[in-house]
Amino acid sequence: MPNLLRPGDCLVLNDSRVLPARLIGRREPTGGAAEVLLLIDRGEKVWECLVRPGRKLKPGTRLSFGDGALTAQVLEVCEGGNRLIRFEYNGIFLETLERLGKMPLPPYIKEELQDPERYQTVYAREAGSAAAPTAGLHFTKELLRQVEEMGVKVCYVTLHVGLGTFRPVKEEEITDHQMHREFCMISAQTAQTINRTKAEGGRVICVGTTSCRTIESWAAEDGTLKESAGWTGIFIYPGYRFKVLDGLITNFHLPQSTLLMLVSALAGREHILEAYRQAVEERYRFFSFGDAMFIR
Repeated sequence: MPNLLRPGDCLVLNDSRVLPARLIGRREPTGGAAEVLLLIDRGEKVWECLVRPGRKLKPGTRLSFGDGALTAQVLEVCEGGNRLIRFEYNGIFLETLERLGKMPLPPYIKEELQDPERYQTVYAREAGSAAAPTAGLHFTKELLRQVEEMGVKVCYVTLHVGLGTFRPVKEEEITDHQMHREFCMISAQTAQTINRTKAEGGRVICVGTTSCRTIESWAAEDGTLKESAGWTGIFIYPGYRFKVLDGLITNFHLPQSTLLMLVSALAGREHILEAYRQAVEERYRFFSFGDAMFIR
């Protein structure tokens, strides 16, 4: 990868950290099994969650995790079937999750992780994601040090990845697709670094579609950025004009996904489909720990 970068470029990484957001517990008072996956912090100890068995977890149902160290109550059913759940605990919630929660691994990973850090990027800092920003899993601290030493600036944004990222587009017209919303932030330092890179003629290269969506969400029409935070529902598909992004390092994405549409917007649909044809022919790996490509 260092051979593909140039001094003066800027690499933008998403420093969101995956929560151990999968909780296995019991329904009270029956003792029946219950599984909860935390998705979005709605404040006041209330989270929007995926649950199972859905038919059993109706409003009013009480739940217990870790022999009562964490308890909860289902408040309501959201549109689409998610649940709003209020949690009760002593101390700090993230510390409670670290003790009781499991990594929300994708279904194609069958084994429990012996080391939970294997599903974190080496630069993960801000806890809040329901899945890893997987393009960053390719990076090591040594590789980041190498690109910085060659004169490439490295900066960070935060976008907390939701499971809606992976929801396939089922509508005939992609403009009818209801895009998910995710919380993201750009610091003043990152905004200044990116603005300076563009002004000096360098390239802004995002690691992952999440980093791309973050900077494009907050960019002004002239491509400049300032410190920003909030929810984004940006949907990037062919025809979109990129304001900041010059290049993208990303994994190979599944058919019918909004992620595939994003990379098609950058490189052209036919170009991307030809790259995917070669990837399938050469037996490249897809999914979280799969191969990556550099689009410029």
